[in-house]
Amino acid sequence: MPANGLPNVVITGMGVVSPFGVGRERYWDYVSRGRSGSKAITQFDVSSYPCRVAAWVPPVSIDEAPALDGENGDGRADPKRYSRAALFGVIAAREAWRDAGLAAGEPNAGVIIGSGGGGIDVGERQYEDFFTSGGRHVTPYAIAIGICGMVSSEISIALRLRGLSHVLSCGCTSSTDAIGYAASLIRSGEYDVLLSGGAEGCVLPGMIFGFSRMRVVSTHYNDRPAEASRPFDRGRDGFVLGEGAWMVVLEREDRAVARGARRYARVEGYTSTCDAYHRVQMDPDGGEIVRCIETALAKAHRRTEEIGYINYHGTSTQLNDVVESRCVRRVFGALADRVPGSSTKSMIGHPQGASGAAGVVTTALALSRGMLPPTINLDDQDPACDMDFIPNEARRADVEAALCNCLGFGSKNSVLVLGRVI
Repeated sequence: MPANGLPNVVITGMGVVSPFGVGRERYWDYVSRGRSGSKAITQFDVSSYPCRVAAWVPPVSIDEAPALDGENGDGRADPKRYSRAALFGVIAAREAWRDAGLAAGEPNAGVIIGSGGGGIDVGERQYEDFFTSGGRHVTPYAIAIGICGMVSSEISIALRLRGLSHVLSCGCTSSTDAIGYAASLIRSGEYDVLLSGGAEGCVLPGMIFGFSRMRVVSTHYNDRPAEASRPFDRGRDGFVLGEGAWMVVLEREDRAVARGARRYARVEGYTSTCDAYHRVQMDPDGGEIVRCIETALAKAHRRTEEIGYINYHGTSTQLNDVVESRCVRRVFGALADRVPGSSTKSMIGHPQGASGAAGVVTTALALSRGMLPPTINLDDQDPACDMDFIPNEARRADVEAALCNCLGFGSKNSVLVLGRVI
């Protein structure tokens, strides 16, 4: 029982669909070896687009998801009608649920995930048909499967979970917020176990074109896609759009121990703040980012000297990387140079609303396996980003606790603190 008298919440299962394919172990193999998931866009014509690279998920099938105890095969789960986000989410959710040793239909269990775009791919296809052929082929399910909220519904149906089924859509911080809220619901005693995380299927013509118009995505590395995402490097010129799903199973630690479940990490603290500054820019002062980190640490009852790793938001954009580095230094003071951290986005791009969950899964694996993943493509570090970002090669380390930063459009800031289970 932690100092505040509330029960501990632990991660007992994880599932992943990433630019490397399906599976938690596949994901960790690539990330721990510092491999890039960024590649040339080939699914649609981008020859006239300024940005022609993305970290897209290769073709995957629901058949790659593991079977679950308690499934009844009644056909309610219909993968033929899934959006890309729902497909990725259901596959990752099933892996996480199986990893946790849980059965379909688990009582007092629910789903709360984050997604910025939900079924945006469905919307793009259906509107194209509507405007080019009068909507003759628009499916009657277009609205139902295109909305953000359907992503959690498809997971609930697939796992037969009858508790809450919610999607938070808060931009880039969506899945960090979802995991934070899920942990709070379990800690309060309202739920025994929750499936949480994030899912995005957003590498699409409209998204690539729109972000290109915003001038926030990389355009200088179209001929070298694997080098395009380079957080904290002098040569960075924007983020690489990513996609995928990263899911975690959260439950009370006493319950997990009683049933002999593996515990990857504890979810110790969560805070969210808003700069209230701009729709797409963070406040250069960074005061609310600092407050968010400090409050999350306080809620976790952790001192800065106990933090041994930081999973940075690290988008590979000019302003954001500098401001985030500066804010971490303000929080950690004299200890700042001794705290290693890295940006997972250097390898998987920026999967929008799923990015926070990607950071949590990466950090939980790092804590449980004693290996800190690198920031790749960090060849000429920007002096304005003067922290230890574990350049290019993973590092062995036993870490007691870690920070997971997530910063998003609308000047939102969210932070989770994870602790190692000994």
